[in-house]
Amino acid sequence: MEQVNKERKPILKQLKEHHEELEFLATFVRLGVVVWSGFIITLNYVDIPMIKKGQSGGDITFVASVFTGALATFGLNTSNNRNKSNEPKKES
Repeated sequence: MEQVNKERKPILKQLKEHHEELEFLATFVRLGVVVWSGFIITLNYVDIPMIKKGQSGGDITFVASVFTGALATFGLNTSNNRNKSNEPKKES
C-alpha cells in the first residue's frame, strides 16, 4: 500500500488562492443586505391590505443605518451634501 502524503496549507494561503471567489460571495452578501434593508424600509411606508399597522408605524432607525452602511460599501452616499456657502445668512 502506498500512502498519499497530503500537505495541509495554512489558512492564509488557502484564502489567497480563493480570493476571487470570496470577493464574489462578499458582493452578493452585501447586495443581499441592501435588498433586505430596502425591503423593510419600503414596507414601513406601503399600506398592504389585510395587514394592520400600529399607529406609530415602527422605528426603522436600525434598518436605515444598516441600509446606509451597506450602500456605503458600494461607494454610494445617501446624505444630503449642500454647500453652506449657498444658503442665505440669518441676520440677528
